[in-house]
Amino acid sequence: MGLWSLTRWRKPRAERRYPVPLTTHQLWMVSLSAPVNRDRNASRTTLYPFTRIDDDSARRWLADQWEITSRDKLVGRLGGLARTGYRARAHQILGVTPLAWDTALYVDIARRGFGCGMINEAEAWTALKSIVPVVAKTYASWHEYADHYLLGRKVWRDGLRGVVSDADLPAPQDVADAHLRSLLDPANRASPWNLAPWDAIYNPDHAR
Repeated sequence: MGLWSLTRWRKPRAERRYPVPLTTHQLWMVSLSAPVNRDRNASRTTLYPFTRIDDDSARRWLADQWEITSRDKLVGRLGGLARTGYRARAHQILGVTPLAWDTALYVDIARRGFGCGMINEAEAWTALKSIVPVVAKTYASWHEYADHYLLGRKVWRDGLRGVVSDADLPAPQDVADAHLRSLLDPANRASPWNLAPWDAIYNPDHAR
């Protein structure tokens, strides 16, 4: 077992710090970021973004990927994704507005902001709840959400060509495709999309 693995397993599981299980509505909101949470240490069923407590990783990721180093920058980035995000460019290219791509990024950033303490738990839930009405109105299933996520991701990834080297490009489209197929697979009991079906958000909330 490598040093990374030993260090990882010394860290407490996220559920020990946040023991209250999510309600169905809460899991649904967290699940909006499931497409971007492909890493093996990512959690798709808790507000905290990792399976084990790793606040430093959340802080580094926000700084490296988004240049978010303060609460004000976090709030500003969330506001930008909520208002326009990348979907304006996608609309110019594809003629459609893939809200799902911006939504997945929004929820992921909010969770990581909570993970490193830039916002507290109540503020993180408020941020997630604020986007529910438009997302729930735009899509009728996780399949529709996944399709638009992939469209937005492709436009974003294609826009990086010529800006960064091929070696620095994010994971190939087929990797994202495979991850989404796993999330949508009815036989995948670990998929949060099976644990919180799309229509759950339209029904009264309840404990899981």
